[in-house]
Amino acid sequence: MRFGAAITGGGTAFRLWAPKCRRVQLRIRGRAPLTMDRDDAGWHRAEAAVGAGARYSFVLPDGRAIPDPAARFQPEGLCGDSEVIDPAAYRWRTDWAGRPWEEAVIYEIHPGAFTPEGTWAAAMGRLDHLAALGVTAIQLMPLAQCFGGFNWGYDGALWFAPAAAHGRPEALKAFVDAAHARGIMVFLDVVYNHFGPVGNPLPDLAPIFGRHHSPWGAAINFDGEGSAVVREFVLDNALCWLTEYNLDGLRLDAVHAIRDDSNTHILDLLAARLRAAVRRPVHLIVENSDNGARWLRRDARLRPVHFTAQWNDDLHHVLHVAATGETGGYYADFAEGTPGVDKLGRALAEGFAFQGEMKPHEGMRRGEPSAGLPPTAFVTYMQNHDQIGNRVHGDRIDALAPPAAVEAFAAVCLLSPQIPMIFMGEEFRASAPFPFFADMPEGMRDATLKGRRKELEKTPEPHDPAKPDPEETPDPTDRRTFLAATLDWAEAEAGPGAERLALYRALLDLRRHEIVPRLAGIGGFAADHARFGGNALRVTWRMGDGARLRLYLNLSAKAQGGVPAVEGRRIWQRGSVEGEGMGPWSVLWTIEV
Repeated sequence: MRFGAAITGGGTAFRLWAPKCRRVQLRIRGRAPLTMDRDDAGWHRAEAAVGAGARYSFVLPDGRAIPDPAARFQPEGLCGDSEVIDPAAYRWRTDWAGRPWEEAVIYEIHPGAFTPEGTWAAAMGRLDHLAALGVTAIQLMPLAQCFGGFNWGYDGALWFAPAAAHGRPEALKAFVDAAHARGIMVFLDVVYNHFGPVGNPLPDLAPIFGRHHSPWGAAINFDGEGSAVVREFVLDNALCWLTEYNLDGLRLDAVHAIRDDSNTHILDLLAARLRAAVRRPVHLIVENSDNGARWLRRDARLRPVHFTAQWNDDLHHVLHVAATGETGGYYADFAEGTPGVDKLGRALAEGFAFQGEMKPHEGMRRGEPSAGLPPTAFVTYMQNHDQIGNRVHGDRIDALAPPAAVEAFAAVCLLSPQIPMIFMGEEFRASAPFPFFADMPEGMRDATLKGRRKELEKTPEPHDPAKPDPEETPDPTDRRTFLAATLDWAEAEAGPGAERLALYRALLDLRRHEIVPRLAGIGGFAADHARFGGNALRVTWRMGDGARLRLYLNLSAKAQGGVPAVEGRRIWQRGSVEGEGMGPWSVLWTIEV
């Protein structure tokens, strides 16, 4: 790779792209500074007879010392020296060839809040729990080194360095190795739409920002002068995670905010480069509020051309509205009575609820036709970090809806032909909230809290006078806010938590036996949906083996009549489905071969 310190036969080669600097010095701890050689393209290079473990920094013409923008580890955080890492030093124990996408059951974690210790070693101790649950993929929230000791991860400043708060790089590799030994894939959430507000040295070195803007300020330069090297920086970063850490895929945050007017969009290039460079299956997931179906298209052999799947916010939102009754904020467009087709049926049968129609709350058209995509092009969930964390107090759904509604919601997500995702602790009714948290320097804390309150004005809660006001927002820069998010694993061992865990295990076992074998070869949605009894729904999918999977659903607190004749073998039932009536919060899944 072009970026970062690379171990050679005689020591270490140091490379820095800094076209804005005429002179840069390499400072290795314990040695005199060394002036680096500069070429016409702005690359500064030097070699030194040091190996793994050496600490170093770069000294700019004004005398400031900065970490390596491509450092593989920052043992003392953003303010300390970088450490030379040998990516080949770790000896992988598991002979791992990956898993097909159709087998994915994703479990999203924040490694700092997943266990009280917040370390990779402690997280390894919970892998047997995930394997027994039926999880086949872990999705890690972003790991790029941020300021301080706690952060959601979306404020990354040094993209190549896994956050020191959770442990050293070899500890992360051991976690991945242990997950693979249990048949569990590991994905990583990466952020290529912006840098964090603290500690990014690149603006002083190179044209990292361009002419576009993002919700977080200046957008990354993917199409202006100097963008060719910027694009390589992003590509190398993605390859670093997949090759040096043996990860199985990436989830790209907010790709709708990535602006690129060049002939080849950076997302096209990234998908092609990663699939060509890694021999085992590579699964690439996007978050895209624009509902851009073109990024999810398949070739004649049903393989992803660009990206494997997208987080399906549309399906989450319409299910959330049905289960909780919340219709404020962005949920307003998913309430009954708003213009458009039956949103729940459409989101289940076709992927997106909005495929170019007007969204009244947003005042704009949203989405592209998605009915030709397979259900596996969508990731569905009852909760994720956004939908919990973007609430005033980070409330989980069990604080918002009755248990019967939550369990019906879960039965839809976990048995759907779409790919299911679980947020950490969801499977045992975790009571810990997941509010937004981000450690910041003293001078930025007040602004961070004010910005958070402003952002929460767009959530459902401020529109409901019975809900907390954004002024009550927990301070995201207070360590206590972070600690409040830590899971209490004792909740999984008895009472309601153990009961919910048994339900999730049963649903995922059923998925493994009845749903997953029928997903291979599934093409574009051969599905239909129809309402009955007012608020009940039947959805039918034609699976890859020709079987018909049917869902009969009453996701409301009122009984519904007019149920069509139940077809196929019943594989799961929750609530009452008797004669022509369905009781409140009732779910019935059937298979017809």
